Amino acid sequence: MIEKPLASSLEDCDAMIEASKRCGKQIGVVCQRRWYHPAMRVKEAIDAGKIGKPVFGTVNMLGWRDEAYYESDPWRGTWKGEGGGVLVNQAPHQLDMLQWFMGEIDELYGHWSNLNHPYIEVDDTANAILKFKSGAVANIIVSNSQKPGIFGKVHVHGENGASVGVQTDGGAMFVAGMSAILEPPVNDIWTVPGEEQMLQEWIKEDSDFFNGLPRQMDYFHERNIEDFLQAILEGREPMITGEDGRVTVEIFTAIYRSTRDGMPVKWPLKPE
Repeated sequence: MIEKPLASSLEDCDAMIEASKRCGKQIGVVCQRRWYHPAMRVKEAIDAGKIGKPVFGTVNMLGWRDEAYYESDPWRGTWKGEGGGVLVNQAPHQLDMLQWFMGEIDELYGHWSNLNHPYIEVDDTANAILKFKSGAVANIIVSNSQKPGIFGKVHVHGENGASVGVQTDGGAMFVAGMSAILEPPVNDIWTVPGEEQMLQEWIKEDSDFFNGLPRQMDYFHERNIEDFLQAILEGREPMITGEDGRVTVEIFTAIYRSTRDGMPVKWPLKPE
């Protein structure tokens, strides 16, 4: 079981997946935000057809990392040590959630930048337009250049005009072992016909639950690990497979390649 992302290169992803198949072992990826109640509610609404076919998705993750953060470990902010910047380290949770909600990707056009972190080599900001095999489209905007705090949101809009979404992060950037999550994850948009009035009830319910947890992030990591262990015991795939983890690596790899080549990148991506 591997902490996100699965790897920083497609070559490493493929070597790991091939090894797992050769040895008859499972690969699981830590994307514990899938177990947030509002995130699962969005997935269930999509799968139940409550918004019709998903036609437009958005990822917005605006946050801030200062120089002290990058100096805290020598590998941070380097291509060799980290493999990338905001796309590789901070954005994988939201990228995973987008593809979980929207389905298989067909093409991506993107661009990464370093806007205000001259002391690092890698991206502090990136944006992209995706086309999905279903015909749906999506936008991605992620940044470590926006101060204060963090605002992580994944929204899906359906062909019937209804929208569902989750604020995965809010209030301040989370640094494992150094800071806590300030705002609970909640559904911040919900216009499913007949369920519009449920939004405030769910916000209170989810906030009370999250704020009542003694170890907030541990709880959702435990659910992620529990699913992986049950998958082994039951001989099934875990909720988040190695192939799922590879899709997230494909997304940020495609943005890097699109920036380099100045053109869209088609799926599937292969190692270079």
